[in-house]
Amino acid sequence: MITRQRLAAGVCALLAALTAGLAFPVAAAAGEPTGEDAPKVNLVLDVSGSMRARDIDGQSRMAAAKQAFNEVLDATPEEVRLGIRTLGANYPGDDQKTGCKDTAQLYPVGPLDRTEAKTAVATLTPTGWTPIGPALLKAADDLDGGTGSKRIVLISDGEDTCAPLDPCEVAREIAAKGVGLTIDTLGLVPNTKMRQQLSCIAEATGGTYTSVEHTDELTDRVNQLVDRAADPVVTPVATEGAGECAKAPGLKSGLYTDREEFGQQRWYRVDVDPGQELRASVSVSADRAVNPSYGVLLRAVTVRGREIVRGEAAGNGRTDVVSTGLRYPKAQSDDEEAPAETVCLQVTHSYSAASGVKTTPGLPLELTVDVVDGPSPASDVASFGLGRGWWLLGALILTGFLAGVLWGWLSRWRVAVWRTN
Repeated sequence: MITRQRLAAGVCALLAALTAGLAFPVAAAAGEPTGEDAPKVNLVLDVSGSMRARDIDGQSRMAAAKQAFNEVLDATPEEVRLGIRTLGANYPGDDQKTGCKDTAQLYPVGPLDRTEAKTAVATLTPTGWTPIGPALLKAADDLDGGTGSKRIVLISDGEDTCAPLDPCEVAREIAAKGVGLTIDTLGLVPNTKMRQQLSCIAEATGGTYTSVEHTDELTDRVNQLVDRAADPVVTPVATEGAGECAKAPGLKSGLYTDREEFGQQRWYRVDVDPGQELRASVSVSADRAVNPSYGVLLRAVTVRGREIVRGEAAGNGRTDVVSTGLRYPKAQSDDEEAPAETVCLQVTHSYSAASGVKTTPGLPLELTVDVVDGPSPASDVASFGLGRGWWLLGALILTGFLAGVLWGWLSRWRVAVWRTN
């Protein structure tokens, strides 16, 4: 019994030591300063009269938006500076000139007081016009200053009603200023005209458009976009894939953008040294109306065409972005001068354009390439996760068990000898 207690204590102590060794470096890394200003997000909410419609999960569009905002405010990371701007919230009249000036800062961009922000959102009532263009201009001004990431999240249930100020042109104007601001758009119960306009706004700044028909979808998507603002800013590099591997551009570790037409394949080349691991992922966005049921395929093949590994994913018509990835570890070689292996990456998608939709330019494609050192036997125990440390733990447990059995046998033998004497 004593032996088992000691064995259990030893195992617990080992687990505690391993856990502490893994936990402390993570905590230290998480607390390191990034050297950038805090990321900023401005949520722009349509509060026009059409938000009264009761067609989202049995409640009004405004009620669904309020519920989503409350959950998003609870989940906003501490480091994000968040603001809320409205459009169409205050003027109930019929004068277009006045209605198209109806945009206001409901909650200023800055450190988040969740209670105060929720109280402000609770006061909103669907009221007036839909001045998307003017609201975007003001929202961009709200985010002025600082070097951190900047993101506008526009939520609307209809197209702009304040022509001739075209929201797409406003988005292009914002992008042309080079302030690194991204506009993401979400359409509530979308129609064709609204989808086209919100897609155009997002595309102009490298953002995304998402159609939303349920409250939980709205909550999840806004949360994703707010969280994304807190990620380190990475500027993608434009590249142009080829129609075959032999003519493909060579890529290093990094983030790349391209466009892929319907029915087209895009090829890229990556060199992987022995002992390294290739990690690649691709996302293809539907920035226009497409037919339902589609997929994305990412393949790693040799220069001779033999498939090494693949990743694939499918969508069902309600997903605007489909992503997949793969990993390929190149075995270590005893020859220190062994050459790198050229791996060909092939990207294929099965999107098809809806009737009457332009097929050019191709769909936006984002490719991430990461070539890292592969795991080595000497570093397995020290790496994140126990890795081969499980073998060590198992060996210690087995050793302790055998030692306990041996000690018990020796104790019984000594007692037997003592009684004989």
